[in-house]
Amino acid sequence: MDDLLATLKAAAEPTRLRLLALCAHGELTVTELTQILGQSQPRVSRHLKLLCDAGLLDRFREGTFAFFRLAEKGPSAELARVLVDAIPASDPTQALDLERLEAIKRGRSESAATYFRENAARWDEIRSLHIAEREVEAALLRLFPDAGVESLLDIGTGTGRMLEVLGPRAQRATGVDQSREMLAVARTKLEGAGLRHCHVRQADLYQLPFPGGSFDAAIIHQVLHFTETPADAVAEAARVLRPGGALLIVDFAPHTLETLREEHAHRRLGFAEEEVAGWCRQAGLSCGPVVHLPGDPLTVSIWPAIRLAAAGPSASTPALSFSGVPS
Repeated sequence: MDDLLATLKAAAEPTRLRLLALCAHGELTVTELTQILGQSQPRVSRHLKLLCDAGLLDRFREGTFAFFRLAEKGPSAELARVLVDAIPASDPTQALDLERLEAIKRGRSESAATYFRENAARWDEIRSLHIAEREVEAALLRLFPDAGVESLLDIGTGTGRMLEVLGPRAQRATGVDQSREMLAVARTKLEGAGLRHCHVRQADLYQLPFPGGSFDAAIIHQVLHFTETPADAVAEAARVLRPGGALLIVDFAPHTLETLREEHAHRRLGFAEEEVAGWCRQAGLSCGPVVHLPGDPLTVSIWPAIRLAAAGPSASTPALSFSGVPS
């Protein structure tokens, strides 16, 4: 009972309750929270520390940035969600906080969109600065089902490179991206490669315009580090996979290259192996052994996963069908 009272005491303050509500809507930095609340950074930092100490918030660091989000595990995690849900939707203070939060998110999106628009024509060149793409592509081809698939979805297709690489192993393939400039480049490249069964369309990766179970395979290649809520992107990818369908997630391992955030619009500086595997499990996916491709200075990781017949911890786990992945 003492622990419960201490946790409730930590949340029983107007600013801290506002912080809980905001962090329930995504991962936020101290600077962003300070802008929303209109309070000093030291004051906000003290409140965040109390909430983290009480187990109501999780804190994780990436380079010089620290992000805060509603606790996902532990005895206080469920209480944190109960407290946030108990705040009336009509509360004027919360309404103003969420309005300011949306303004910050719009600013991030506009910054990323500007970056993509300005760099669409040389996107492949920029990616090559990180790690040799031929090594990643060779690993993906080794992992992809030898027999091929009927339908493939490339989420965040960019210039369509993954459709060029994996498209020949699919009867039909679709790439989605929000950037019209990227899609224009992708269409030109696919036409030049003669891949008439590969198509691209504009779409939001959080709200894919396809019914559940529409695809046999999907890939999220170097996309998650740009996203606000990568776990939601993984869940949406899992939704459109049929039971037994394959998902390949490609992204950087954790690193400290702040220039990628400052100059290239990266939201996250890589992902830990277990972090992505946890998102896969939550989405009803069975994650296979992670492949790491060390580079200089970045390491690329590949998470292969299979859609379970039914979501949830009680679902049976099928044998993984990726080439080179033990069943």
